[in-house]
Amino acid sequence: MVIAVSEFSHLIDLASARLGGAALAANDEFFAGKGNLLNPEPAVFIPGRYTDQGKWMDGWETRRRRTSGHDWCIVKLGLPGLVHSITVDTAFFTGNYPSHCSIDACGLPDGADATADSVAWHPLLARSELAGNAANVFAVGHATARRFTHVRLNIFPDGGVARLRVIGEAFPDWTQILAGGGEIDLAALVNGGYVVETSDRSYGEPQNMLRPDRGTHMGDAWETKRRRVPGHDWVVVRLGLRGTIGRVALDTAFFKGNYPDSASVDGAVVSEDLHGVSADSAARGVADWKVVLAQTKLQPDHRHEWAADAVRPLDATHVRLNIFPDGGVSRFRVFGQPAAAARQAAVVRLLNALDDPEARSTLAALCAAPAWVDRMAAARPFASAARIRQAGQVALDDLDEAGWRESIRHHPRIGEREAERAQSAAAAAASAREQSGIGGATAAEREALTAANRDYERKFGHVFLISAAGKGADAILQALRARLNNDPATELRVAIEEQKTITRQRLDRLLAE
Repeated sequence: MVIAVSEFSHLIDLASARLGGAALAANDEFFAGKGNLLNPEPAVFIPGRYTDQGKWMDGWETRRRRTSGHDWCIVKLGLPGLVHSITVDTAFFTGNYPSHCSIDACGLPDGADATADSVAWHPLLARSELAGNAANVFAVGHATARRFTHVRLNIFPDGGVARLRVIGEAFPDWTQILAGGGEIDLAALVNGGYVVETSDRSYGEPQNMLRPDRGTHMGDAWETKRRRVPGHDWVVVRLGLRGTIGRVALDTAFFKGNYPDSASVDGAVVSEDLHGVSADSAARGVADWKVVLAQTKLQPDHRHEWAADAVRPLDATHVRLNIFPDGGVSRFRVFGQPAAAARQAAVVRLLNALDDPEARSTLAALCAAPAWVDRMAAARPFASAARIRQAGQVALDDLDEAGWRESIRHHPRIGEREAERAQSAAAAAASAREQSGIGGATAAEREALTAANRDYERKFGHVFLISAAGKGADAILQALRARLNNDPATELRVAIEEQKTITRQRLDRLLAE
């Protein structure tokens, strides 16, 4: 089978409201609200429709500016990613569109305020002329090395924009997705999966099958035309990470008289010499497809799931969903265990691509000493997982006492959730995993831990720090009581070694070793 592969088959609208994109703030939205910018449907025009503010417009429209300056709107991307192009669509704005626009972008950690004056914005698109009632497309390929979470649309001086499309490559936060271990949906759009090519897309975009939500109607799916010739329809999906497939799910929601009679799934490993679509391009020839799920009867409007008894465990970078002979599929899931090498490569690439604020937040979840974070951020780009570990150890060895004391303040007491310093969600989750061994502690053990923690802090002035992974309440309590016999200088050295161990363990977990 010959697959026609587009160089840009993996690009999507990162800002789409369907994927969670949101217009966070605008300096003005007098005539039309900023939220319209991200609607996935094309803009419409309704003659004769007016509001108390003026003519109703399907877009974002500001009032006529009578002062110096320009208008702006800040957008949170539904999926963070690498931006390749921007479309500023001025559909139906004829005498009221902006004369020019520019685009800035930034990458921020979860919970950060994108409207704060302290945010460092990077120019994606220099001030550029716009045409009215037109889809203005601008390439920004020079900026694709950086992963962004937000964009800011600037319009000069004022006016209306119907839609904003931020076309790019979804780039998941692998430090979060992989943190819990276990299987993930390798094909999910939010995990970097995308459709390479399909036999037919007459009634629905096949990329819909990879969306994280359940379909809302028959049009929110992939549907092919009625086949009048021999054969069957198919779609090829590039997995977000190479992995071993363990389960497959297929949902025919809303398809009742037009669902496929049966389906099968094949998998293949396509070696990739270059990042991006090179593996897809290699699949233009006949891939070495192997059966993951044999041809199986389907039911209408039904969630199907096949586990180990029906699915052949297979290492794959790509899968091919075959439907017989035609019809509609709402959602398609491919669950599996990410391959160690692919996992490492994804984390290395992510750490190199993160914008500085997000990189620092990610690194602080490993060790919160500011000097350690500074040194690690400055060491980017990392050539490999081994280089990350090496840089991490060097940065640990260079910390002074103030740095160590600050890092300790970011750990909660054993048996508690809150630390003296605020933790990120990732750091809090790491602490909870590490302390999971005390989950079965008795009331007496918890009371003893609380009392011993209080005695420890009274003597040493900081929380008791221990590498708790794999340790139960009794073992931790024994260690705590034994260390109460140390003098302050000795105990600080012990706590520092524990912090080093915790940091190395978190790095190893992150890099799947």
